[in-house]
Amino acid sequence: MSRGQFITFEGTEGVGKSTQLATAREALEAAGKPVLVTREPGGTPMAEAIRELLLTPRDEAVNDLTELLLMFAARAQHLHSLILPALEEGTWVLCDRFTDATYAYQGGGRGVPREQIATLEQLVQGDLRPDHIVLLDAPVEVGMARARSRSAPDRFEREKAAFFQRIRDCYLERAEQQPLRYHVLNAAQPLEEVSRQVATLISRLVA
Repeated sequence: MSRGQFITFEGTEGVGKSTQLATAREALEAAGKPVLVTREPGGTPMAEAIRELLLTPRDEAVNDLTELLLMFAARAQHLHSLILPALEEGTWVLCDRFTDATYAYQGGGRGVPREQIATLEQLVQGDLRPDHIVLLDAPVEVGMARARSRSAPDRFEREKAAFFQRIRDCYLERAEQQPLRYHVLNAAQPLEEVSRQVATLISRLVA
C-alpha cells in the first residue's frame, strides 16, 4: 500500500479555506482516493481542547512563547494520533493549516524567532513536511471583511490589519522560497473560479 499524500491549505483569515477543502475532498473522492479532512489547531479531542484555549478571547495577555508551545502541543497530538496513521494507511490527508501557519502567525505576525519554530518543528515532526501547500492568497482587507461577516472574532481575528499583513508577507515569502511545494491561488477571485482552480490542481496531483 502506497503512502497517502499530505496536503495543507494555508492563508490569512477569510480566504475560504473551509470551502476549498471541501472542493479538494470532492475531487479526491471522485478520483477514488481515500481522504481525511482535518484542521489545526485541533483534529483530535485533546488538540481541540487546546484550540479552545488558543482561540478564546481572554483578559489575560497570552505570552508569545505560551502560544507557540500550545500550537506545537496540539500539533504533536494531532500528528501522532491522526495524521501519521492515516498517511500510512494510504489515506490522503487534507489539513486546514499546519506548521507553515506557525511560521506565518507566530513568526511573521508575533515576531517569534524562526529558529525557535524550526527547533520545535523538528522535535514534533521529524522529517515530515506537507507534500503540497495550497496558499489561498487575498489582500488583508478582503479577507478581514469576509471574516467579520461570518462570526464573532476569535482571539486572533481581533488583531489589527498590520498583524495580518505581516502574516501574508511571510506566507508569500515562503511560497517564493519553496515553489515546488507551494501552489498560490488568488482567493480574491469569485468563489467558483477559485474552486475550479483547486479542483484542477488536485486532479493534477492525483495523476
